[in-house]
Amino acid sequence: MEEWMRELVGRAAEAAALSAALDRAAAGNAGIALVSGDAGVGKTHLVGALTRQAARRGWTVLTGQCAELGESIPYMPLADALWRAVRDPGSEVLREALETRPVLGRLLPDGDGAPDAASELGQQQLFGAALGLLGELGQRRPVLLVLEDLHWADRSTRHLLTFLSRVLQRERVCLVGTYRSDDLHRRHPLRPVVAELVRLPNVTAVDLRPFAPGETAEYLAYLDGGTPPSAEEVARVHQRSEGNPFYAAELHAAARTGEELPAGLADLLLARMERLSDDAQRVVRVAAVAGRRVNDELVRRVSGLDERAVGTALREIVEQRLLEPDGADGYRFRHALLAEAVYADLLPGERTRLHAAFAALLAEPPASLLPRAAAERAHHSLAAHDLPVAFAASLRAAREAERMGAPDEAHDHYDRALELWDAVPDADAVAGAAREEISLAAARASARAGDTRRGISRLRRLLAVTDPADLRLVVKIREHLGSLLYELDQDAEATTVLREAVDLLPADPPTPERAGALAAYLRTLVYSEEHARLSALAEEAIAAARATGATDAEASALISLAVYREWREGAAADAAALFGRARDLALAAGNYPVAMRAAYHYARVPFDRGELVAATAAADDGVRLALDHGVEWSVFGTTMRCLQYLIHYTTGDWERADRLADDFAVQVVRAPEALVSAYALFCEVARGSDAVGERLRWIEPLWPQDLLLVYISRGLAAEHCLWNGDPDTALEHAEAALAAFDHHDPPAIRAAATVLWAHAERGGVDRATADALLERAHAAMAIVPGGYPRVWIGVEGRAWLARVEAEHARALGANDPELWRRAAEAFTYGDPDGGFVYEVARSRWRLAEALVERGRREEAAEEWRRAVATAERLGAAPLLAALRDLGARARLRPGAAPEDGPEGGSLAALTAREREVLKLVAEGLGNKEIAAALYISPKTASVHVSNIMAKLGVTSRGQAAAVAHRSGL
Repeated sequence: MEEWMRELVGRAAEAAALSAALDRAAAGNAGIALVSGDAGVGKTHLVGALTRQAARRGWTVLTGQCAELGESIPYMPLADALWRAVRDPGSEVLREALETRPVLGRLLPDGDGAPDAASELGQQQLFGAALGLLGELGQRRPVLLVLEDLHWADRSTRHLLTFLSRVLQRERVCLVGTYRSDDLHRRHPLRPVVAELVRLPNVTAVDLRPFAPGETAEYLAYLDGGTPPSAEEVARVHQRSEGNPFYAAELHAAARTGEELPAGLADLLLARMERLSDDAQRVVRVAAVAGRRVNDELVRRVSGLDERAVGTALREIVEQRLLEPDGADGYRFRHALLAEAVYADLLPGERTRLHAAFAALLAEPPASLLPRAAAERAHHSLAAHDLPVAFAASLRAAREAERMGAPDEAHDHYDRALELWDAVPDADAVAGAAREEISLAAARASARAGDTRRGISRLRRLLAVTDPADLRLVVKIREHLGSLLYELDQDAEATTVLREAVDLLPADPPTPERAGALAAYLRTLVYSEEHARLSALAEEAIAAARATGATDAEASALISLAVYREWREGAAADAAALFGRARDLALAAGNYPVAMRAAYHYARVPFDRGELVAATAAADDGVRLALDHGVEWSVFGTTMRCLQYLIHYTTGDWERADRLADDFAVQVVRAPEALVSAYALFCEVARGSDAVGERLRWIEPLWPQDLLLVYISRGLAAEHCLWNGDPDTALEHAEAALAAFDHHDPPAIRAAATVLWAHAERGGVDRATADALLERAHAAMAIVPGGYPRVWIGVEGRAWLARVEAEHARALGANDPELWRRAAEAFTYGDPDGGFVYEVARSRWRLAEALVERGRREEAAEEWRRAVATAERLGAAPLLAALRDLGARARLRPGAAPEDGPEGGSLAALTAREREVLKLVAEGLGNKEIAAALYISPKTASVHVSNIMAKLGVTSRGQAAAVAHRSGL
């Protein structure tokens, strides 16, 4: 047992678990520990010992606390941890790291983010900045981040905790959170978060149980400096405390004064407070109204005592262990129950007056300059029944929460303001906006927080009560409603709502509201029957946006126009230019989500055209843009990083792709994260990595939630099974991947190729099935979803169609080298030494195999050598193994001679599985016995035997066995 654990009574196992988490983090395996237990059970004491140990080991220690202020103050423990740390004289590294992440700097009291600059910041931006900060600090020395009292955490903090728990993987970071398990009633918002997190393998749950009688005795001796208590004292204290260490300590301390206190904890705590002087009691009451952590200056001013009297009172309180120093300018209650008991004992009028005093102080500098001052002022004003001040402060807090990327809290503050609206005189003037505008802001905050359905519901209700004559407001509401409906794939209603929004306002004079509605409407037209109107409407939207300064609407309209021209008109080059313009406009407007949407398409276009150098540069720029603005975890930020990975995978730069995939978590519990994780399977399957199984195990439960996830992960799972000799399971995966998309979606082409590969490995397929798969691939090439002719498809799609045609012939037993040559050339994208490097090599493998079957051994050897060189360079172990097997069978190695005997060339044409079957045929086994030996179906065994006889040019099993014997098989 380590020395620091010896001071912890009855907590050896729990301390060991936390120590192990530290050790893993120090070794580069980030870990999370959730420490739970009843109030007073010793969570803070245990974690305090852990932080001291980490500090002794040279770690960076960041500690922050939540407070019982409801959901009103976002990111409070993170802000608390950063603020404490930056005031340390040795925190230069942290301060430098924060300077590069202004979104985190805004959480600090001296943060200076301007509202206009921060209005587009979202929750994902702050999350990415927090992750980057921890990772950067961890590169210098390990980091311990402690978030205490998570049962009081605001929603944004809960989301941050969930995010970090899932994405922290290889960083030298240990995150420890504490919460009261007895507070987690069935509907407590932290309860589902904990239930989700404890499923992750990197999360350690540490539940602190009450002391046993012997541990209570040891603890009381510890409190008395090693003097053992009497058996009677132990029995009394343990019975009354029920093993709760805090209760035991308080009971033990009270017993030393000879006072007999009631069993209830509140009475016990108040009895101790009543021993204080009058001034000290007043300060404790003031502190209880402030919250668990109190600012020294605010307490002094609210208490009404002079500085000397407050200092004396605080010294007395600290000596009596009710408060303890916390940082340079504050104190905290030793336990939250102290604050709760004192607060509950206040008279109603006394409580109201103290809340009003805090609210008044928070209206003046310097308190009003503190971050989240508006949220605290709203809380105190509401408790003081000062509704006008609570109303104004709630609106200010809502806008501050939006700037900080905390949409959940913004929604709550807007809701509070709306609840108070009727009770506040001249509310419109105070708010600076009509009630409907605030309701619209609340609905938008709800949607940005991820609750799209709640946003839609609110917008429907708002639309029903809005004055129809207020056309501009109605159009804005419809724009947002239609956009949210479109995000939920309710395309028909979205189109109707947005069309009506456009028709409500005349085109002349142009207005920003109509420009925004037009831009939103355009997104619904690209794949609709009304697509022919898109170009004209886009030009109108762009003109209106320019005339009214609605740059966001212009950028969005340009993106929709570019997508239309690319997919409907085949004008990929023109589309790329439009995407570039849209990106630049959105950046100039500070709208990073729209900028990322445009940047993604700007990189995708050259990738689809096979211009991989340009695609690499554009994707790298796009990812850099996401990182610079802290939106790498937004929807298009994540999509851009996946595209960057695919480009490097395609070009054969797998080392760079692997580095990018380091951020693609394996332990995923939500579909969006699983989709990102699935991309890592491209390299992992191609390399035969042992990680494939674990990644697929985490992804599989989420298949029902996302069709694209099914397509990518099950398609690659099929390839993994094929490389490992399991064509039956591979066929199940491949058919599921094919079924994930519409009949005319381009991804169906690759999926059809994999299905045909699986059929070929199973021994072939009937012509009707093979032809249906070929027709499916050609249909996806020729027709877009909706039934319109496809005018353009990327080079990769055309290459996969060539692969389908080659696999189609192979599955029917007519392995055609010319079809495989065509596939190999298609995957070069016109560059003999470039293109889709891995797929070129895979095509050359099959080409060499087909050439061997035709007796064209020298040509086969050349294709084989080129494929081997690529497989060796990439580290594509399964492909390399297949090539070496082919090389050994066909004697394709340099200097090798053909196999002896007239059947040598034919025997070399057999696949590895067919050679296994032939060996069993030579041993006299029937189809059922072969099936049992190889764990395949009798039908598959029969197909293999038929293919073997055809390739060997024999007409009976006996003749096939003779060939096997003469060849030494």
